Amino acid sequence: MKSLSVLELSKLYNINRQTIYNHINKGILSKNSNNKIDFAEAIRVFGEPTKKEGVKEPVKIDSPNSAEILLLRQQIDMLKNQVSDAKEREVFYQEQIEVMQRLLEAPKSNMTTFTDQEPVQPNMAKTDIEPDTTEPKYDGLTTQVETESKRIPVPEHVEPEAPKRGFLSRFFLPNG
Repeated sequence: MKSLSVLELSKLYNINRQTIYNHINKGILSKNSNNKIDFAEAIRVFGEPTKKEGVKEPVKIDSPNSAEILLLRQQIDMLKNQVSDAKEREVFYQEQIEVMQRLLEAPKSNMTTFTDQEPVQPNMAKTDIEPDTTEPKYDGLTTQVETESKRIPVPEHVEPEAPKRGFLSRFFLPNG
C-alpha cells in the first residue's frame, strides 16, 4: 500500500496536522516503522478523500464578488478545522483536569500524633478501679443518666474547618 507522511495526509484530506497527531497519540491512527501512515489506515479513519483538488469552481475574473465568496469559503473551511481542533483540545484538557482533581482529592490516611492524644486523668483511673458509692458531684463536665454518670470531654479550642476550594484556587491563592 501507499504510505503518506503527516503533511501529505493533511493536504489530501484538508485537515490540520495537529489533528492527525492527536489521532496518532490517542491510538485512533497508527504509523509505520518509517513514521508514515498507510493510505488504507487513513481511509479507515477519515474515509475516502474528496476529489475536488483538480476541479475548481468556475470563477469569473470580472466579478469581485465571486472572488470574495471563494475567499470566504476557504476561511470558513479553515475555521471549521480550527474549531474541531479546539474541541479535541478541550476534551483532552478536561480529561487532564479530572485526573488531577482525582489525584488531589485522594483519601489521606488519618494518623494520630502524640499531641492529638488526651492525657489520662488520675481521678478517672481511680473510678475505673474502685466503684464510687457516693453521689457524684456536678462539676459542669458530667451529665447524670439515672444512676450512672458519664464523663463528656470538653475541647479547649476547636478550629473551624477550612472551606473547600476549587482546583485553580489552590494554585493562584495557595495560602488564602
